[in-house]
Amino acid sequence: MHAIAITEFGAPEVLVWTEVPDPVPASDEVVIRITASAVNRADLLQRQGFYEPPPGSSPYPGLECSGVIAQVGSDVTGWTIGDECCALLSGGGYAEFVAVPAGQVMPLPPGTDVVTAAALPEVACTVWSNLIDTARLSSGDTVLIHGGGSGIGTFAIQFARARGARVAVTAGSAEKLEACAALGADILINYREQDFVEAIRAATDGRGADVILDNMGAEYLARNIAALATNGRIAVIGLQGGVKAELDLGKLMATRGSVAATSLRARPTADKARICSAVIDNVWPLLATGAIKPIIDRSIPMSDAAEAHRVVTASDHVGKVLLRT
Repeated sequence: MHAIAITEFGAPEVLVWTEVPDPVPASDEVVIRITASAVNRADLLQRQGFYEPPPGSSPYPGLECSGVIAQVGSDVTGWTIGDECCALLSGGGYAEFVAVPAGQVMPLPPGTDVVTAAALPEVACTVWSNLIDTARLSSGDTVLIHGGGSGIGTFAIQFARARGARVAVTAGSAEKLEACAALGADILINYREQDFVEAIRAATDGRGADVILDNMGAEYLARNIAALATNGRIAVIGLQGGVKAELDLGKLMATRGSVAATSLRARPTADKARICSAVIDNVWPLLATGAIKPIIDRSIPMSDAAEAHRVVTASDHVGKVLLRT
């Protein structure tokens, strides 16, 4: 098969479409003939040498895909060759085929085509596991979503609204904020022009956010804590703003707040299977009814993954950037 190999760590040009060995499924795995994958920030970090794949996983980037079942391991039930599907991966999505544990393979949501489905596994599993499992988002909560125009952000806005939350977002342009508003965001904050702490408190009569979904990490930690409502919860899902920051425990204790940092990729297989099952039961119905729709900025040939990485690095996109085989 062909896959995108990282020839050395560095700029997008190190991504090369090359011939590599076909994957061989373990007894509990299936092989998917990939129709499409999608670009995530983690892929950019892997390309730069900052995010190694978990032991035993594919060396090729790509944390999600859609396609058709091509092989079925001896212990796998419920899937047959030719079934359309999408999957949460530990790696290997930038390729023509990938082997994946059967518990991380999901049927296409009703009404979603096989290409569009590539935009869903990573965002759906990230949003569910963080807003529900970790941050316990409830109807009536105010949730602040950083990076509202991103793939995660555009999905999280719709999901939180469907769960009855009031949604605040940060984004870096009027155009992105307009896109967020169209998806259901109530409070729009331009982080280049506004202090998000002041803005969220002004919009909530001084109360703050019950839940914060954060993609920045260290750079935003102190201000996220300052933006929290009493008993508020911060879920850190990205480290675009660095990995180390000073934590003022006194301020966190004063509001009885909590901070959790999570990652999907390194979770045990059984835990990822649990999350995928919950997504099928609780999130796919929202896609079937139209309460959530995948937001796709553009589709680029997988062999030109370098261009897709340039697009995501520039942050001019809204929603997901897909790679098609």
